[in-house]
Amino acid sequence: MACMKLGSKADVFQLEGQSWLCTTGLPSDVRVEAGEMSFHLHKFPLLSRSRLLERMIQDKDDQAKSVLSLHDLPGGAGSFLLVAKFCYDVKFELTSTNVVSLRCAAEHLQMTEDYGEGNLISQTATFLEQVLNTWEGTVQALETCEAVLPFSEELDIISRCIDSLADKACEERGWPQRYHHSPVWNGIHSSSEPCSPAGDWWYEDVAVLNLPLFKRLIDVVTCKGMAPSRIGGALMLYAKRHLPLHGRSRSGSFQERTHESDEEQRTLVEEITELLPNQKGATPTRFLLELLKVAMILDAGAACRETLERRVGAQLDQAVLQDLLIPNTVPLEETLYDVECVQRIVDYFLDMVGDDEYEGEEEQSVEGFDSPPLMTIVANLLDGYLAEIANDVNLKLEDFVLLAASLPDYARSLDDGIYRAIDIYLKAHPWLTEQERELVCRLMNCQKLSIEASTSAAQNEMLPLRVTMQVLFFEQLRLRSYMAGWFVVSDTLGGGSNERPSAVSSVAGGGGDQSITLNEVRERVSRLENKCDSIKHEIRKLVRTKGRWVNFYKRFGLKVRTKSFDLKSDAKSPTNQD
Repeated sequence: MACMKLGSKADVFQLEGQSWLCTTGLPSDVRVEAGEMSFHLHKFPLLSRSRLLERMIQDKDDQAKSVLSLHDLPGGAGSFLLVAKFCYDVKFELTSTNVVSLRCAAEHLQMTEDYGEGNLISQTATFLEQVLNTWEGTVQALETCEAVLPFSEELDIISRCIDSLADKACEERGWPQRYHHSPVWNGIHSSSEPCSPAGDWWYEDVAVLNLPLFKRLIDVVTCKGMAPSRIGGALMLYAKRHLPLHGRSRSGSFQERTHESDEEQRTLVEEITELLPNQKGATPTRFLLELLKVAMILDAGAACRETLERRVGAQLDQAVLQDLLIPNTVPLEETLYDVECVQRIVDYFLDMVGDDEYEGEEEQSVEGFDSPPLMTIVANLLDGYLAEIANDVNLKLEDFVLLAASLPDYARSLDDGIYRAIDIYLKAHPWLTEQERELVCRLMNCQKLSIEASTSAAQNEMLPLRVTMQVLFFEQLRLRSYMAGWFVVSDTLGGGSNERPSAVSSVAGGGGDQSITLNEVRERVSRLENKCDSIKHEIRKLVRTKGRWVNFYKRFGLKVRTKSFDLKSDAKSPTNQD
């Protein structure tokens, strides 16, 4: 840390209780009151250096021992002790931690060159220039500015410190030496320490600043064109230092406390939210969600919470399930998680995508292309969230249905995820009526279930009977299409040949470089037929638990059949002709 040595004499000041005594051997003829301290000094050293002290002493010249009150002195007793040492030419050091208060005190006391060459104003101003050439010194000087407001503001010290820091932080290559220093001169000593060339090297240092100063620094680096990702990183580290971003205990209190009050923390959340860069991805989604949770706990303003929800929605594809589980902080709400908040976030995401993009993506889906990656990622995330909250017995049906139905059908290439969430919800809410269960099941498309999910759904007693029949019907169509492909392979092979032509590889469902024998084809077809028989057995078992077989078929306009499963006869059934 840079310093500048002043004075040439040994220390003559001695502390006794709340008083500083000057032990020069001469009796004191003036007492200065500064803060809670008293200074028993001599008139001549003071009036010879300060116009203000000269005038105050002259006003009380008729008193045997003048008493001067300096309770409004910047820096208080600490600053005046150094001022007194300067007046007595006692050795002391100017540092980056005391130069601001001394510069303000010297200005207040009018210690100009008219009262001696090299007076305190010029000495502190010169040293402050050197401090502003160093990163560490500037940070320390800026920290001390708050204690001497508004003097530090009026002398433009704060603006100069912030501009100096902003210039160094904005350098493309990073500040080459974190504690850069100029050559030693006039007794100034300084140290240097290499710093990381990464763009985040300055985050930790400026996190010690109070909020108003930090906010001004961020405003300046933003105006100077700093990359949004770097600004977001600085805001994130500052928030982590001053806010409890790790949730709350069951009692509702924060598990980690900072020295700021709830009101200060609320203000801090709102200010940081206002400073967040607008660019997508400049601030990690996880941090935004942590900040949103704290904002809800602290009951931050509605505008703050809405801004955070919009920013999360704009980059919802970058979120993970665990971070999306936002605890419910609304009084009298019985649900564990704030589902309405997530619903708003999803709505903001959909607004960001836009209707025009929806139409283009839907056309691609219809033409056989894969679902858009962005929408697919969000769909998978939402399905996982629905499965996580579905087990909450207090989760209302309309909230579950509304959230699940938020995304368009083409967003999901498979509906296994939404089926899993529906299954959990139905099991956790066994009191739902038949109509309510059918409403929930309309959220999934039975044609988009995998074989594993279809098998599970066909045996799921919580599903309405109509839904079970739909699952079985589409599964049967899928099996028939699959087996028809194998029959094409069999006809193509012909004559008992054991070699499989490459031209039918795609029909058989294998890769282009694979081969398969006719015996293997027959074996697979046989296994599929056995699976169909198993499904028929399961449906008969299911119908016996729900009502008579004849009534069941009449309900769906089907003919009663008792013979075993057969491909040709099934192909003519009314069900498959629909």
